[in-house]
Amino acid sequence: MIEKKSTATAIAPETAVLVGVITEKQNERLSREYLNELAFLTETAGVITKKVFTQKLSSAHPKTYIGTGKILEVKAYADEHEVDVVIFDDELSPSQLFNLEKQLDRKVLDRTSLILDIFAMRARTAYAKTQVELAQYQYLLPRLKRMWTHLERQRGGIGMRGPGESQIETDRRIILDCIARLKEQLKKIDRQMTSQRSNRGGLVRVALVGYTNVGKSTIMKLLSKSDVFAENKLFATLDTTVRKVVFDNLPFLLSDTVGFIRKLPTQLVESFKSTLDEVREADVLMHVVDISHPNFEEQMGVVRQTLADIGAGDKPVYLVFNKIDAYTFVEKDADDLTPRTEKNIPLEEYMRSWIAKKNAPCIFISAIHKTNLDKLRSDVYKMVSEVQAGRYPFGSFLW
Repeated sequence: MIEKKSTATAIAPETAVLVGVITEKQNERLSREYLNELAFLTETAGVITKKVFTQKLSSAHPKTYIGTGKILEVKAYADEHEVDVVIFDDELSPSQLFNLEKQLDRKVLDRTSLILDIFAMRARTAYAKTQVELAQYQYLLPRLKRMWTHLERQRGGIGMRGPGESQIETDRRIILDCIARLKEQLKKIDRQMTSQRSNRGGLVRVALVGYTNVGKSTIMKLLSKSDVFAENKLFATLDTTVRKVVFDNLPFLLSDTVGFIRKLPTQLVESFKSTLDEVREADVLMHVVDISHPNFEEQMGVVRQTLADIGAGDKPVYLVFNKIDAYTFVEKDADDLTPRTEKNIPLEEYMRSWIAKKNAPCIFISAIHKTNLDKLRSDVYKMVSEVQAGRYPFGSFLW
């Protein structure tokens, strides 16, 4: 008996090359860090990175982002290795996108479109899907021309005599209608969510904030003892999750929010502003930091700036330095005169310096190994009880 072979074949993942520039404002170290993050974003999207290209320029080329010689180099490699897509580390203008696709002869994405794609993939609820769809249309609108160059001729035929309307104008009108419709949908959902928040009574609110993939959802799961989705991928959480937590008969609300990232698309910031209402209305912010990341202080700066941008920069902040189990220390040789970096400062020294800072309450934990979890609970209990005592000085709050 001859066994029949299955005709089903697995679809091979797409492959990509990544491209970035080194400029005066974005030096080689910073460019490398951004491209490492872009590679992680690419992996999160299910695409395999084959190679990374960089070019030193005084500034990005206004027409093609990179120079002609580098374009030829990227194309030669992409042709030889049958690469599907070329991904650039900055948001490209519509003309740059058009010119690059024409010269590279393959699909071109920028950081913004990649992040939008990941958000679309990660969105679970109707609210998140609506927010992402709005951001996608807002990104697409100024880039319609490159998609419809071959359809620029005017329509004709019966019932369409006269100047008619080009396909691109028709599509622009359709997208504008979609944007208006989605904004109305979000307004309706926002009103519902505002009503839900107002019905939570006088419970103290604590919000987890931080850079993407620092462990916020894992901490949420530990503190709330609930089944919250957590994964070692960027933007594992898009929807704000709120849980009622009780420590020693003291109830409060704990929320987990979407992670921040450098060069976050403005379309997403606008679309997700209502999602971040939980942050704006929180009484205390738990800023979670991945201390094992070589540039965690820069990530902290991104979070602080984003909080200021959404009107939450003046909130009380409790710093939670996570992933101490993954922190690596490389001791310098005695004759090494190069500047000290995060990688050659002992963890104990970091802990002493941060703990010693005034007005910066903090803790060092490993959420995955539950290290220092009891102290974390104790500190959160103390902060919540202080807020509640200030709000209800005579103990009139009932739960």
